[in-house]
Amino acid sequence: MQEKLTLEEQNILLRLAREAMERGVRGEELLSLDLTSLPLPLREEGSSFVTLTSGGLLRGCIGALDAYLPLAEDVRIHAVAAALKDPRFPPLRKDELSGIQIEISRLTHPVPLEYKDADDLLSKLRPYVDGVILRDDSQGRVTFLPQVWEKIPDPVEFLNNLCYKMGVEPDMWRYKHFEMLIYQAEEFRE
Repeated sequence: MQEKLTLEEQNILLRLAREAMERGVRGEELLSLDLTSLPLPLREEGSSFVTLTSGGLLRGCIGALDAYLPLAEDVRIHAVAAALKDPRFPPLRKDELSGIQIEISRLTHPVPLEYKDADDLLSKLRPYVDGVILRDDSQGRVTFLPQVWEKIPDPVEFLNNLCYKMGVEPDMWRYKHFEMLIYQAEEFRE
């Protein structure tokens, strides 16, 4: 991520996410997107997470850690997926649409976090700044966005919960040397 998006660019992405989510919930196909009509940062490859909340409670969150689509398309696809395919929730219903708030997190490219042991890892984590990816060949990968620090501010609990999300013992990060990557997110919401 080179520069932060302008307020206008953020608003375009929020509008595209809202339109895509509503079309998806109504069972309508997404209209093709004229990328040439969009500002350059929205046409460049980018990765995002789209988080849906209702009454302040999570209602869906889906995204990608790796950039492989133009940012505008990435946001649209994840808005629909967050509404309909988050396995933690039933698909969003039409009568819920008006109560949904959309948050978009535009991610930087993940970079490895080198560490020697558990104490070194704890010293290198940057709460409220970095999102963390925990990767393991046998278990796959999981992540917490940087904003998860707001709910889990303690680094030990943060890593415990990340391991739990992966499906391994919560304190496994203390004993096993996982591959860790970090990234930052530019977040904005309706």
